[in-house]
Amino acid sequence: QVQLVESGGGLVQTGGSLRLSCAASGRTFDTYAMGWFRQAPGREREFVATIVRNDGRTYSAESVKGRFTISKDNAKNMMYLQMSSLKPEDTAVYYCAARVGYCLIGGCQRTGQYHYWGQGTQVTVSP
Repeated sequence: QVQLVESGGGLVQTGGSLRLSCAASGRTFDTYAMGWFRQAPGREREFVATIVRNDGRTYSAESVKGRFTISKDNAKNMMYLQMSSLKPEDTAVYYCAARVGYCLIGGCQRTGQYHYWGQGTQVTVSP
């Protein structure tokens, strides 16, 4: 089992920045990749970014490329999402997720490919 806890959400103005954190505990050495997803009201949960635990390869959704950066600190069992140039359409609950087992990094974008989830942290971007 892997437990995930997100933090760092909040209210920010358009153009502002936030850094989300995800603290992992439990059998973290079993995880191959970790990712961030988000879900806005009335919409399906969508992929934001993913990172391979061992080698740090990353893949991000087109909507956030150039604005969001995913990173990790294996020694601390932490994952981060640095968000800048935030837009109102980035408003959502952001979830941390972990996958056990290999997946092609560019293809590891579906919610069903991740085995563990955090409870989410709200990000609200005001106009």
